[in-house]
Formats: sequence, structure tokens, C-alpha cells
Amino acid sequence: MRELSLDAAQAKSLRHDYWHEHGTTLAGMMHHHGTDPVAFLDEVQDIDFSCLTPNPLLGEAIKKLPGRKIVYTNGSSEYALKATTALGINTAFDALYGIDHANYVSKPHKIAFDRVFGDINLKTNNAAMFEDDPRNLAVPHDMGLKTVLVGVNHDAEHIHHKTNDLTAFLISIINR
Repeated sequence: MRELSLDAAQAKSLRHDYWHEHGTTLAGMMHHHGTDPVAFLDEVQDIDFSCLTPNPLLGEAIKKLPGRKIVYTNGSSEYALKATTALGINTAFDALYGIDHANYVSKPHKIAFDRVFGDINLKTNNAAMFEDDPRNLAVPHDMGLKTVLVGVNHDAEHIHHKTNDLTAFLISIINR
């Protein structure tokens, strides 16, 4: 609203359009308005995480999964650390990657996945991607990853599994 001198309804509409067209509001702001991604993320990610409830069962389930555990978010890596810390699961992960690691190119763009997955030398045929946006699973699916949609009811060829309860889903995998 402030940056583009828009009222709340206009800003909400533009945010939705940019999210739909570019993958994130930030990507649309960068493309159309030359917005500085660091300043944008510093402001929009300055939020109170106290509403998140620690989930030690989720953390333990993640730790028990085989292989490396990586967070990759369209937020910044600093945001990922704050969120996982608030959930009490930060120690379950080997690394936290954000849009800053993808040179501010967001999921669902393939180049973003190529940058992050290349950086960690991911063996895609032996990996899974968990995501709450179905659009962000198409590229990983095409790259050979198993895909799990969390918390959203959506059907698509590129989604292997869906769950509304990630903790229970992971425990069921571990107990197989």
C-alpha cells in the first residue's frame, strides 16, 4: 500500500495477481516495480512468531527420516530459522534455504529449484518435497522427487501424497 500508494482493496488485489502470475508477491514487485528484495523481506517478515506452538513430535519425526533434511522456502533463510525455532524443530534440519539462496527467484520457477538443489547436490530420484502450495510441487515432481502436499486439498498428477497432519504422516512413514 505504502510503496505503490494503493488502498487496502487495491493492494490485496495486486498481491493476489502477483502471487498468481509470478509465484510470490515479491517476484511481482521486483518485476514490475524494481523492489529491493532484502528491504521487502525485512519488512514483511518482521512478524511475531509467538502464535506458533512448539511441536516436538514433528521435530522427532523429521529427525528419524533417512537422509538430509532441508528447509527450502520462498521466505528468507532467516525467516526459516525463526519459524522452525518457534516450532521447536530447527535442530531437525541439516540446512535452511530461502529465496535468498536462489538469488531471489521464487518457487515455482525451475531455475530457483536448480540453484538450491544444485547447491546441496540433491539426488532427486531419492528425495521428497513437502509443500503447502501445489504449484511448487510440479517442478520437483518433473525432476524426479516424490511430492507431498501438506494442508491443502488439491488433486494433480504431480502430487504423490496429501496430508492434513504432517506429524502423523511422517510417523506412518517411519513405522513402515
